[in-house]
Amino acid sequence: MKYDFKKIEEKWQRRWQRDKTYSVRPDSKRKKYYCLEMFPYPSGKIHMGHVRNYTIADVIARYKMMRGFNVLHPVGFDAFGQPAENAAIKNNTDAEAWTLKCIEWMKAELKRMGFSYDWGREISTCLPEYYRWNQWIFLKMFERGLAYRKASSVNWCPSCETTLANEEVIDGGCWRCKNEVAQKELEQWYLKITEYQERLLEDLNQLSRWPERVVAMQKNWLGRSEGVEIYFKAKDSGQTIPVFTTRVDTIFGATYIVLAPEHPLVKQLIKGRQQEKQDLDFISKVAKETKVARASQDVKKEGVFTGAYAINPVNNEEIPIWIADYVLMEYGTGAIMAVPTHDQRDFLFAKEHNLPMRIVIRGSEDQNIRAEDLSEAYEADGVQVNSAQFDGLPNNEAKVKIAEWMEQKGIGRRVVNWRLRDWLISRQRYWGTPIPIIYCSKCGIVPVPEKDLPVELPRKVKISGEGGSPLGKVKSFVEVKCPKCGSAARRETDTMATFFDSSWYFLRFCSPKDKKEIFNKGEAKHWMPVDQYIGGIEHAILHLLYSRFFTKFFKDLGLIDFNEPFVNLLTQGMVLKEGEVMSKSRGNVVDPDGVIGKYGADTLRLFILFAAPPEAELEWDDRGIEGSSRFVSRLWRLVEASSQARVKAGPDNKDLARKTHSVIKKITDDMEGGFKFNTCIAACMELVNEIYKSVGDKVEIKSKTESAAVRALVCLLAPFIPHLAEEMWQMLGEKGSVFKSGWPSYEEGMLKADIAAIIVQVNGKVRSKVEVSPDISEEDLRKAVLSDEKVRQWVKDSPLKKIIIIPGKLVNIVV
Repeated sequence: MKYDFKKIEEKWQRRWQRDKTYSVRPDSKRKKYYCLEMFPYPSGKIHMGHVRNYTIADVIARYKMMRGFNVLHPVGFDAFGQPAENAAIKNNTDAEAWTLKCIEWMKAELKRMGFSYDWGREISTCLPEYYRWNQWIFLKMFERGLAYRKASSVNWCPSCETTLANEEVIDGGCWRCKNEVAQKELEQWYLKITEYQERLLEDLNQLSRWPERVVAMQKNWLGRSEGVEIYFKAKDSGQTIPVFTTRVDTIFGATYIVLAPEHPLVKQLIKGRQQEKQDLDFISKVAKETKVARASQDVKKEGVFTGAYAINPVNNEEIPIWIADYVLMEYGTGAIMAVPTHDQRDFLFAKEHNLPMRIVIRGSEDQNIRAEDLSEAYEADGVQVNSAQFDGLPNNEAKVKIAEWMEQKGIGRRVVNWRLRDWLISRQRYWGTPIPIIYCSKCGIVPVPEKDLPVELPRKVKISGEGGSPLGKVKSFVEVKCPKCGSAARRETDTMATFFDSSWYFLRFCSPKDKKEIFNKGEAKHWMPVDQYIGGIEHAILHLLYSRFFTKFFKDLGLIDFNEPFVNLLTQGMVLKEGEVMSKSRGNVVDPDGVIGKYGADTLRLFILFAAPPEAELEWDDRGIEGSSRFVSRLWRLVEASSQARVKAGPDNKDLARKTHSVIKKITDDMEGGFKFNTCIAACMELVNEIYKSVGDKVEIKSKTESAAVRALVCLLAPFIPHLAEEMWQMLGEKGSVFKSGWPSYEEGMLKADIAAIIVQVNGKVRSKVEVSPDISEEDLRKAVLSDEKVRQWVKDSPLKKIIIIPGKLVNIVV
């Protein structure tokens, strides 16, 4: 019978759906396992990145099912966001209709891959039954002072009358109309995530099963640093310019200070000076750059002189005040002291603009080096020089003494600084969760009463991308009565950032149909935290940070009793083709639909899992998918032969039995020790080869050992190729699902060979091979080797210098 993958896969997909095979409820008799991948944005079609992420999760979920766990493996759609709004504009359609249509397309493709989702728990963040709870969370944060409004700068297109994300600003212009983008101050909503910064940092210590790289990225983003805030004075006005530094030991080497272009003092400092227009042009230019590009080490740093000077408080030296793109308001005070001899960015900037340099820390090997001779900044430890009364001190000791001295003189103070800033959640968009706030001329800012939730998005709103917020033009939405006094009032027309939606969805999956609560406490207590979370490294900072923040907030509300949402984290590598990430713009996309149509979903899954370890990048290779297809066909032939065999007796194949038990052990160890899917599949391939050696070219199953090996193979491969495994399990005469059959076990006693073949060398050259018991003692092994006929021919009467034994493998006789 031919392996008809299309027929088999469709059959089992229908049966899983009919029988609700993967639908779960809490079960106190079985240990729970919550497996979750970062839910997809519904773009309409899945790509190979999706296939890899979701296949990895599916294998883990199915493996845990076979190990007896009660597995929760839900799915949903991160369905709000700017791409749908842009698609609605481009296609002249409705954002909701577009999104729901994309979800249906994507669901069909996910089901075609055979993923073990509990579809009864499906959620879509764009539906009111979900986003009403976004609004509930916002109100709870507002009650506790964690949600607040303040003015902040945004990219503004005057032509389209709309805000733009940084990525929508191309060469300083609007991506849509190409007109120049300006900066505009808008009142926007923030969440006070900084209230949780200590806990967010401290609880990273609990995440021992997260990749070290991700934990480091989280720590870096939080950016806790201990240092000194130094009070420089503007020469003309005497106004204080606070500067934060972690290297107070270098203060005597500060030869200029640099302000962020957004610093509130900048316009005051440059006003009326000769450089004013040049400086304003520079500020406008930098405002259009992303903060990531500005902070990058690889990009040349640009700056302009303000014309103003500051006084260094430790030596009363006048030093120039510059503005530069590499200084950000988000870090410290938005001002730095520049010490070009001991900071590489300052060094490069000083060289570019011919600014003065002074060495204040000298290494033991650089006693006579001058500042002008440096080819790079000296950032290592050393001894203080040119540092007044602190000369001769080791710089780490000087850090403490200089800080104490500055505090005594009132020219600085020791502080702890954080890189983390509060989270801006306002978006001037239509397709997002409406912020549940009403503005009343009498009562001010009034939260929408909980009983009036959800504040629903109006339907069929025309989105042009021009003329300001789409919601602001919907009179029936904007104009309301004040809940407090009944006067005419207006709704907030900003919507929430989509990161809000994805910061707690994992909790909603525990009880997605609950209409009375955000989630059922009992269900959340049973299922949470997530045992295994899987997603791309690109979400290693913001999504995970916000999810951790929300979890701690829910704990403060008394809704949960744990600190962290995800116990284990796996960040899968990208899928590449010809060394580059697949993308339409590069023309190197491989369409999963085409591969499934030609080879089947199981073969695609097998290749994706075999080609590279989950954390590594995967290079797409057409030859690899062909190889996976051949392997599946070989496996099918074995199972078909086994299903037709009538084995009553037959010679036992001890080598095959030992190999079967060895493979079961290896795959079990590799799954439990970090999901090494590629080595698991490789072990199955070895077992297939071993079975073929036993059954011959005619593929005749002659013994129970061969039948048992085939049966074990089907179970071992079931998480990887689920449709085919279900079909083969049925072919072998088994009842029920293979995923309820249990995981194969091995016997320790079967892992040892009955006979060990020992290579014998004489003076380093192979001269014989002896077969002995694996448990033979060294003394008996010596006797067996020396009595071997071939060995005796080479040794003869030569005196023995020594005998070297490598247990179980080799004996080398030196004569």
